[in-house]
Amino acid sequence: MPPLTLTLTRPSLDADGLDRLGAVWRGFEDIAGASAFQRWAWVGCQAAERYPDPVLVQAHLGGALAGLALFNRRNGRLWLHESGDSRLDAVFIEHNGPLVRPGPARGAILDRILRAARGRWGQVVLSGVGAGVADAACRAGAAIGQQTRRAPFVDFNAMPPGQDYLATLSRNTRHQLRRSARAYGAATLDRAATVAEALGHLDGLIALHTASWQARGHPGAFAHPAVRRFHQDLVTHGTLSGEVDLLRVTAGSGVVGYLYNLNGAGRVCAYQSGFDYAAAPQHGKPGLLCHVLAIEAARTAGASSYDFLGGGDRYKDSLANAHAALHWMRLVPRWHPMALAGHLRRR
Repeated sequence: MPPLTLTLTRPSLDADGLDRLGAVWRGFEDIAGASAFQRWAWVGCQAAERYPDPVLVQAHLGGALAGLALFNRRNGRLWLHESGDSRLDAVFIEHNGPLVRPGPARGAILDRILRAARGRWGQVVLSGVGAGVADAACRAGAAIGQQTRRAPFVDFNAMPPGQDYLATLSRNTRHQLRRSARAYGAATLDRAATVAEALGHLDGLIALHTASWQARGHPGAFAHPAVRRFHQDLVTHGTLSGEVDLLRVTAGSGVVGYLYNLNGAGRVCAYQSGFDYAAAPQHGKPGLLCHVLAIEAARTAGASSYDFLGGGDRYKDSLANAHAALHWMRLVPRWHPMALAGHLRRR
C-alpha cells in the first residue's frame, strides 16, 4: 500500500474558506460515493453556524486525496459532521461517516481518521454511521452509548428487470393501495423544477407535517427556527443540482401530500414528508400513495434504491424489501470509566 498520511487542521469557515473547502469536498464526494448526508450540500449547509470550532481531517494515499472528515469541537468532544448543539443537530444526520476513497485501503483509512480524531481529543461522537464506520470505531477505541436503528429500503437491484414493484408487496399492502387509489382517483406526482417552486413545496410540507404532529401533542421536526433555516438553505442550493427533490402528489384539485427526498450515490433518501390526513377520503392512505409513486419514479430514473432511513414505522417495512443498520455511538479511549464498566458487565 502506498504511504498513508494524515493532516488535522483548524480551517477558517468564512466565505473564502467555505468556498475553498467546498471545492475540495465536491471534487471528492463522487469519487468517494458520498451519501446524501456526506455531500457538501448537507455538510456545508449553514456551516459557519454549525461548526464554530471546526477540525478538518484529510488523508492522502500516495499523495492523492483519500479521505475527508469535518468535525466540530464542543464540550471536549469532536462531532462528526454535526455541531454538538442539539438545536442545530435536530436536522438529524444518517448514512454518516468520513468520506473515504473506495478500494482495499478503505478500512485502514477509516481506522486512521478515527484514531487520529480520538487520540487528539479523547472522545468522538458518531451519529447515524453504517456498519463499516462502526467497525472501524470499535478498532479505534471503545464505543459507548451505542444505539442502533433499522433502516428499511427498496433495493431495486434485487428486483428482476421489468418486474412490477407492486407485485413484490404483501397481499395486505396491495389491498390497501388499491383501495386508496380508488378513493383518491387519478393521482399525479410532480417535482419542483425551480428554487421558488421547491421552497413553496417545502412550506406546504411543513404546514401539513406540523399540523399532523401537533394533533398528536408534539411540535414536529421544523419547530425550531434554526431547522427551518437549514432546510431553506439546503433546498435553495440542492434543487437545481438534483441533490434535493421536493415532490408533490395531487389528486383532482387537492394536494395529497409532499415528500422531501435527498439524493446521493444513486440512493434516494425519503427524508421528510407532510400528508393531508384531514382531507383524506375514506380508505385513503396518503403516505402509502405518495411513497409508491415516488418509488416508481425513482426506479424509472435509474436509482439503485429508495431508502426510508432509520425508524420502525410500519409503512416502511410494508414497502421495503431490504434493510440496513445505522449506529449512534461515542468513541472513547479503552481506559475510559464507562468503557471499563461495560467490559466488566460483559465478563
